[in-house]
Amino acid sequence: MFIGVFTAIFAGKQYLILEDKAKHQGLRNQLVNLLKQKGITDKDVLEAIKKIPRHLFLDSTFEEHAYQDKAFPIGSGQTISQPYTVAFQSQLLEVKKEQKILEIGTGSGYQTAILCTMGAKVFSVERQKELFKQTSNLFPKLNIRPKYLSFGDGYKGLPSYAPFDSIIVTAGAPFIPQPLMAQLKVGGRLVIPLGEDIQIMTLLIRVTETQFEKHEFGEFRFVPLLEDKN
Repeated sequence: MFIGVFTAIFAGKQYLILEDKAKHQGLRNQLVNLLKQKGITDKDVLEAIKKIPRHLFLDSTFEEHAYQDKAFPIGSGQTISQPYTVAFQSQLLEVKKEQKILEIGTGSGYQTAILCTMGAKVFSVERQKELFKQTSNLFPKLNIRPKYLSFGDGYKGLPSYAPFDSIIVTAGAPFIPQPLMAQLKVGGRLVIPLGEDIQIMTLLIRVTETQFEKHEFGEFRFVPLLEDKN
């Protein structure tokens, strides 16, 4: 795969060309080492981060900074989460191959790509129309194949595809939406940042039909989870 985006024109037509150069792979290797130092231990997560060309999920003006451990704007008032946050949430999910995972907030598609690369069957919901279009067009070019992409309200989940082995929410929510809890399998894991300006990364494990275990993992910052489509 080549990473780095530019446009070529042949016979009056424009073609998007994707580049992934040796320098990008080197930067990803450095990023993986940094994530290890910060406490990421899941080998599958680290391997996925090593493979996925993060700079292709960003505006090309940020390409030089794509492998820094920082969040960047992606349009529609949204951001691509910093790699540590993506890795941390992915690690909390304890992903196993062929698991059905519901992602609330497709955004740039980077988190989706990480989960797909880990072997999950990803069902993802995005409420911003432009982002939904962008990611839907980008995935095939990178040979990334989510199970289902939806333009819809993340608070409602995807009840017609439930239950899910795990659910990941990639925006800050003031509370845990009840539909998401209902769509989680017994034994399943729901990872969600809870709070307003600053969120607490929260893991719910569904123990029985009516009981959940709750675990908290410190402060993070996310854009807010909003209701309804836009």
